[in-house]
Amino acid sequence: MRKERCFLQWAEVSVDTSHEATDLVSEILQELGAAGVVIEDPALLNEYIRSGLWDYTDLKESEETEVVRVKAYWALDEELEGKLQNLSERLASLAQHGIDKGAGAVSWKAVADEDWAETWKEFFHTEKIGARTVIKPTWEEYEAEAGEIVAELDPGAAFGTGQHATTSLCIRALEDLVRPGMTVFDVGTGSGVLAIVAAKLGAKRVEAVDFDPVAVRVARENVRQNGAEDVVRTERSDLLKSVAGEADLIIANIIADIIVRLFGEVKGSLAAGGTMLLSGIIEDRLADVVEAAVRHGFSVAKIEQEKGWAAVIVKGGGAR
Repeated sequence: MRKERCFLQWAEVSVDTSHEATDLVSEILQELGAAGVVIEDPALLNEYIRSGLWDYTDLKESEETEVVRVKAYWALDEELEGKLQNLSERLASLAQHGIDKGAGAVSWKAVADEDWAETWKEFFHTEKIGARTVIKPTWEEYEAEAGEIVAELDPGAAFGTGQHATTSLCIRALEDLVRPGMTVFDVGTGSGVLAIVAAKLGAKRVEAVDFDPVAVRVARENVRQNGAEDVVRTERSDLLKSVAGEADLIIANIIADIIVRLFGEVKGSLAAGGTMLLSGIIEDRLADVVEAAVRHGFSVAKIEQEKGWAAVIVKGGGAR
């Protein structure tokens, strides 16, 4: 009997917003459970074309407008209506904080898994991040230069390509933090990009966990694509509940509220004197994360900020 291929249905939710509110809208969509986010911003595209970082042989500059479209992907299920209502309320509240959300128009349509995967290919291209790290999609060719490491990704339905500020902040920090032989835990691994970079920088053991089973599947395939199976183990887990042992470095590129929760659960998972690299923090929540870190006995070693987002490196507070 011939088997039909079945694809999980997604709702592609689009929000028309302003340049000012783009990152905030992205954050809201992710907090509401988006399996991925795409930002369609002609100004951003033109910036990359002019920078020469990409080989845009077939792309031309677009007319720049004040409208940025942010697309998110939610499961097409009984919870969708409630999420859309929540989204509208959250968008309306931006004005109360003096933020211009632009039109704030919300629309959605149904798409299949394979459509979502193809959408990514329009926006994801080879890019060098930091001094050594190159992030490359599986469908593009790239010849590494001396000293470079190349992480090859097919993000599929999982968030994390290196192009978003939260991920690029982490990659640049990892180039300084990872030492040969380290044990690294990556909480909320998404596409697995940070776990793969940590392995290629010399970590001997990397545990990459995510609560989203789709992310775990995508991360596992990306780990295999990069030949890192001997170093990186992918697993579904609520934070570090399924991870044994202690790490020299814990990465958490998630959202502020979950990071604050993680501080209270990390004892026994972080080696004495260990380091945590925390990102996914919108600047308005930076003070909350720093306060929680200090309250749990960590010292803040470094804060980096980019495009409205922050990454925080904290030390200590592990097994005592």
